[in-house]
Amino acid sequence: MTAAPSLIPEIEDVLQRGSAEKRAETLRRITALFLDGSPHFNEEQVGLFDDVLTRLISEIETKARAELSRRLAPLGNAPHELMRRLASDDDISVAGPVLIQSPRLDNADLAKIATSKGQAHLFAISSREGLDESVTDVLVQRGNSDVVLRVAGNTTARLSESGYSNLVKRAVSDGTLAEAVAGRPDIPDRLFRELLVRATAVVQQRLLAAARPETQAEIRRVMAKVSDEVGSQARPPRNFATAMKKVRALSDQGVLDEAQLAEFAQAKAYDDTVAALSELTEVSVDVVDRLMSGERPDPILILCKAAGYSWPTAKTVILLRMSDKGKSSPTLDAAFVNFEKLSVSTAQRVVRFWQVGQGQFQ
Repeated sequence: MTAAPSLIPEIEDVLQRGSAEKRAETLRRITALFLDGSPHFNEEQVGLFDDVLTRLISEIETKARAELSRRLAPLGNAPHELMRRLASDDDISVAGPVLIQSPRLDNADLAKIATSKGQAHLFAISSREGLDESVTDVLVQRGNSDVVLRVAGNTTARLSESGYSNLVKRAVSDGTLAEAVAGRPDIPDRLFRELLVRATAVVQQRLLAAARPETQAEIRRVMAKVSDEVGSQARPPRNFATAMKKVRALSDQGVLDEAQLAEFAQAKAYDDTVAALSELTEVSVDVVDRLMSGERPDPILILCKAAGYSWPTAKTVILLRMSDKGKSSPTLDAAFVNFEKLSVSTAQRVVRFWQVGQGQFQ
C-alpha cells in the first residue's frame, strides 16, 4: 500500500490535463489495484482509495462509472464515500448495482436517496434485505405500483404502522398487491381485517383463493361479518313474486338469456332484472337484490362474468343500479378494469359461495 500516496500527483495531472480515455484508464488501473488487495486492506488504507476514486469519478463518463459500480458494489469493504456517490448517481446504470448489493450503504443512506431520486432508484432499493421502517415508509409513500409490490413481497423489510396503512390503502383495489400484503407474516391483525373489509369483492376472493388453509377460515369469518353488516343496512326485502313468475315462464319457453336480461336492465325494470339474474345464476332472488343494492358494482361483475356475459350487459345492469346515483364515468371505468381482470373460474367460485351460503361467504 506504500504506493498509494504517490497516486495523488498522477490523479491531479490526469484531472487537469488528461483525456477522457486517460481518465478512464487510470480509473480501471486504480480499481484493479484496490480489488487485488482489498481482502487485506484496513479502513485507513481503504480511505486512501476512497479519496482517490471519489475525486476521479466526477471526471469520467457514465459507462466507466457503471463499470466501477458493478465491480465494487458486492465488496464488504468498498470505499464508503465512493459507494454513496455512486448510489446517488442520477443514471440508474451507475446507481443500481450499489443500491441493490452494496453492504456499505446503511438505512440512512437509502432513506435519503429514496426521498430524492426517481422510481428506478426506488425499485432497486426495494429488493434489499433488512430495510428498516425509515426506508420502507418512503418507498411506500413515493413508490409506483412496481415499487410497492416489491416492498410488500420483501419479507425481510420491516414496515411501520403507517407504512402498512399506506400499503392497505393501495391494495384494496389491486388484487396482486393485496395478496402480497396479506401474505406477509408480520401484518398486524387489525390491518389484515381492514384490508379484507375495504377490498373489492374481486380482491376478497383473490385473497381467499391464495390464502393458506389455516388462514382461509379467518378470511371467511371476516367476510361473512361484512356481508351481515351490509345486509343489516339494506332496505327492507322487496316482493319479487310477480317478477319471478314472469322470468320462470320465459325460462320455460327457452327465451330467458343474456339478451333478455340486458333488455330488462335497459328498460329500468329493476324487479325483472333481479329476478332474471336470480334465475340465470341460480342465486336466490333476495341475495341478488341485496348484492344489487350495495355500494359497489363488484357483485354485478361477478354474476355476469360467472354466467359468461359480456361487458356491455354488465354495464347495463350497473347503470340500472346507479340510476338514482348518477352515471359516474370513473366508477364505470374502474368496473370495466375489474371485469377484464376477473377470471370466469374465480367468478364462478364466488357465485357458488352465494348459491350455497345465501350470500354469505361460508
